[in-house]
This record gives sequence, structure tokens and C-alpha cells, in this order.
Amino acid sequence: MLFLYDWGNARKSKPRLKLRLCMRLPKQRSRRQVLKAAAFAAGGPLLRPLLGRAPRRSELFAAPSPVPDESQSPGIVFVDAAQSAGITHKTIFGSETSNKYLLETTGCGVAFFDYDNDGWLDLFFVNGTRLEGFPKGQEPTNHLYRNNRDGTFTDVTEKAGLIHTGWGQGVCIGDYDNDGFDDLFVTYWGHNVLYHNNGDGTFTDVSEKAGVAGTRVRWGTGCAFVDYDRDGKLDLFVANYCDGDLTTWPPPESGPCLYKGTLVACGPPGLPGGKNILYHNNGDGTFTDVSERAGILKENGTYGLGVLTGDFDNDGWPDIYVANDSQPSALYHNNHDGTFTDIGIMAGCAYSQDGKPQAGMGATAADYDCDGWLDIFRTNFSEDTDSLYHNIGKAVFDDVTFAAGLGMNTKNLNWGCGFLDLDNDGWRDIFVASGHIYPEIKKLDIDIHYGEKKTIYLNQRNGHFLDISQQVGEAVQKPISARGAAFGDFDNDGDMDVAVNPVNDVPQLFRCDPAPGAPATNHWIKIKAVGTKSNRSGIGARIVCITGDHKQIDEVRSGGSWASQNDLRVHFGLGDAAKVDRLEVHWPSGDADVAENLAVDQLVTIQEGKGVVKSVPLGKK
Repeated sequence: MLFLYDWGNARKSKPRLKLRLCMRLPKQRSRRQVLKAAAFAAGGPLLRPLLGRAPRRSELFAAPSPVPDESQSPGIVFVDAAQSAGITHKTIFGSETSNKYLLETTGCGVAFFDYDNDGWLDLFFVNGTRLEGFPKGQEPTNHLYRNNRDGTFTDVTEKAGLIHTGWGQGVCIGDYDNDGFDDLFVTYWGHNVLYHNNGDGTFTDVSEKAGVAGTRVRWGTGCAFVDYDRDGKLDLFVANYCDGDLTTWPPPESGPCLYKGTLVACGPPGLPGGKNILYHNNGDGTFTDVSERAGILKENGTYGLGVLTGDFDNDGWPDIYVANDSQPSALYHNNHDGTFTDIGIMAGCAYSQDGKPQAGMGATAADYDCDGWLDIFRTNFSEDTDSLYHNIGKAVFDDVTFAAGLGMNTKNLNWGCGFLDLDNDGWRDIFVASGHIYPEIKKLDIDIHYGEKKTIYLNQRNGHFLDISQQVGEAVQKPISARGAAFGDFDNDGDMDVAVNPVNDVPQLFRCDPAPGAPATNHWIKIKAVGTKSNRSGIGARIVCITGDHKQIDEVRSGGSWASQNDLRVHFGLGDAAKVDRLEVHWPSGDADVAENLAVDQLVTIQEGKGVVKSVPLGKK
């Protein structure tokens, strides 16, 4: 047992003495057993947050990943199609040269969703503003782009009734009133906005009527619709970063608050941490704040950012993970009675391998090793690694960041992220969008930059990942200060595309294309889940896809990444399988539907209680 002193980190304006405890875990006991015993025998709750596994020597001194050769290429390239697709607006967020407050640094999310139910994904980009404001008529606004089904989009923001200016942050999608059209929720510093989808191409702001706007100014960030009590109606979880008024926040010179010797916006240490919110759907178009009753307010205020939902212990009930900045991340375990307990520390997914709280940004989930349990990937601040938490069963996690080959990239400040099957081989890869928060570093001659490249990891099917960022096209190598990232097949050609929302720049839309000379692509299948007893969007449904002896799982999920929304259709790569032997949909209601011997390369709609109700072949035109 060893006590170490850590004299703060670069994000703090002043050094702060921290005490950390490291200990070697006996092999004959489980991680959870050791943590419980140590926490309570060696001081109870006081020491519990200090416990964490230190990296093994083999992990700390692992050789760099080999340079990939052509045989390890996924056979795809990403092409930035934003301009040709008609996505040309500029996302505004804070000053482009220097920021006074931390509020100006976080940027916005983006959503893929089919708002008009025509079978083609549309795009919604959240937008921000600046402290000094804008002349009337020139204010930036969010943007809704309708998919024209030919690779282009039309901006229909005004027609849809979505013109809105403010410090926009996150976005999540879900049909909260079960009328068959997905609704839109946007978080803000200020008051959040819920847009009801009217089903005719327009939306109505029902925030105040529904009771989700908030009664005071708060800093909403990530969000997700989730049916936490499985009553068939979507509830809503909202993370909050900081509380308080900007006039009470310290300016850079007050600390002074420094990064690499340069004055920057202060925080988050020293700012009042925000409290997360859980809204229960009353079934009449309104929501009730049940945060206290559900146990969400038991935890101290933290700097919540990314929100991720998933059934991490396979008990049939959705849990909620929140990536916190400069604080241990939270895993709210669903107790099946309307309450939650934060088990993040005990579960092993709150800290780094050496027991430190990290500056978590975004989060995503997938069963990347196909063992039947959802794993978690979290992005973190620069000069640190991201985190890969392997679920060893029943929501007990092991930090395998170094062992999986993800510990070598430490310069980037990472935000939006997603597990996606790049090459449709049936194994989930990882996409990470990056961008620093301090525009002041543009003037510095250092190896950390404001605009950063994307990072893409190929799943090696053995628990390891390989950085192939330089093999998938020049577009992803363009430096930009990215924030939100969403994943979906916008051109319905069977591979996954990526939308990225940056800070003070034009968005990116990465279309996934076959690489020149690449062999025939693998097969795939998409599942659209339509609930009846369960919520209409099918959010929370666990889908099992079996081809031969290969078994994959995924869930229909609202929110995720950094404050963004992926396609609600679940996509499975199938490799060279000629059919799907068995497809299971386990609904939040507890019911299940099973289909067998399904054709590949198609979109299958499964309705709760009826099974397959529609099959549409898709693919390269």
C-alpha cells in the first residue's frame, strides 16, 4: 500500500495537494470484493473514492502499436461531403481568439434522425452564440437539414419552426408522446427546449407546458430519453455542468488561471458543480422532476457532460452513465423501483487506471469483444488517455485502455465518440472527434493544437485496437476544433457515416465509401424497432444478432457521444454471412420478438408483438 502526493494538473489555476492510494489487488479475489473490503475496512466512504487499480507494468511500458499495413486496412475511406451536400452554415460558439468564461469552450452536439419518417436520415445541428451578441436578424440559429435522398440536404429550419438562438449544447431524440414521430430535445445554458414533432414537417416548442424548460438558469449538457421505469413512456435525463450566474464566475486574470503559461478561462475547479435532472413522463404531455426521489441528487454537484444509457448488468433495466469533467464519472444503477444508486466507483468505471478522476467528455457503449456485455468508451482531456472499460460481467468493469492499445494517443482533447463497424465485419471499431478548448493556444509554439485530427481505431477481434487514422482518407486528417459527433447511414448504402459539429467552423459530414481497389464489401443488416407496449421509438430495446457462431448485441439508444444523437436504427455488420440465422428483440416491456433466416443488406422493421412487418433492401446504387 502506497500513499502518493499529486500536485494538481494543468487545468487547475493553482496547485492543489491530493492524496491518492494505490494497492495491488490479490488475484484470488474479485475487483468488487477487494474494493468493498478496502473501502469499509480502511476508513469507509472517506477512502472509497481513492481506490483504483494502478496500471500494470506491461501496460505502462507496452510497445507502440505497429504501423498498419494494407492487409489491416478496413477497405474504406471517409470523404467530407458537407459542402457538396449543402451543409454550409457556420457553428458559432464563443470568441475565436480568447475566452472569458468556460461556457465559451464546450460547443454543440449534432443529431441524425428521421423527423419526417421517409426512411432517410435528416440532420440537426445545435448552434451557439457569443457573449457580445449579434445585431438583430444576424443571430446564429440551430439548423435542421432535410435529406433529399440524393446525397444532398435542404435547410428547412425556418419552415420547421426551429429558429432559436442561445448557448446551445446537447441534443437527444425520442417519441415522448408515442404518436409515431420522434421529438427533439435541446439543452442550453439557460433554459432547455423540447420540440414536439407535429408530424407535418413542423415542430412546436412545448418546453414550458411540458415542464422541462427549467425554473432557473442552468447549464444543461448531455441528455437522453430513457424509459427508466419501463412503463412504455419515455422519461428524460439531463446532465448539468455548472450552476450560478456568469457575473459570479472569475475571469482569467483573477486566478490567474493559466494553461501553458497563458491566461485562459477559469474552471471547472472553483465553479459550483451542477446537479443532474431526471424527469418522469406523466403520460399527458408533461413531465415531473423526480431527481430527488430517484436518488439522483444524493451525489455532490459535479461537472456532468456526456450522458450514456444502457443495460450494463443485463438485468433488463436501463442504467445511466455520466462522463464528468475533473470528477469521478457516475454510473447510476437502476434499482427497479424508480430509484438509482451511483455505483461508478465500485463498478470500476469512474477513475483512470491509477485511481485519478479524469476530465471526461463524451461516452459510448458497445459489446466490442462480443462476450454479451456492454462495454464503455469515454473521451478525456488532452495530455491524458481516453478510457476503455471492459465489462467483465454484471456491470463490473476493468480499465483496459493500455492493454487494448488505446494508451498511446495523449495529445488530443477528445469529445464526440462512437463505436461503429467501419468494415461491416461484425466487430465494433472506434471513431473519436477532437478539438482543444483554449483558442489562446493558437499563438503558442507547442505540440498541442486548437484544431485537431480525428482518431480511428480498427477492432482486431482479439481485444486490441489499431490506430488506422491515416489510412481512411485525408478528410479526417483536417485539423478542426470538433465537439459533437453523430453516427448513422445518411445515404442508405449500408455503411456508417459520421456528422461532426465543430466550434466556430463549418460542420463536417464524413461519407463512408469503399477504398479504391478494395475487395467486395461485407454484408450488414439494420433494425428499426417500433414499440407498442414499450415506447414507440423502441429506446431501450436489446437486439441480439446471430450469424453462425458469431453473436452480437446492441441497444436502441437516445443520446450518447458528446451531447449528440445517433441513428435510432441499429446497424450490424455481418462479415461474409449470407443470412442472419436469428434476430432477437428484447423489449423494455419484457416481451421479445424473434425472427430467423433473414436476408442480408436490408432494413428490417420489427414491431413489438408482430415481429418483422417490413423489409427494404438497401445498398450501393
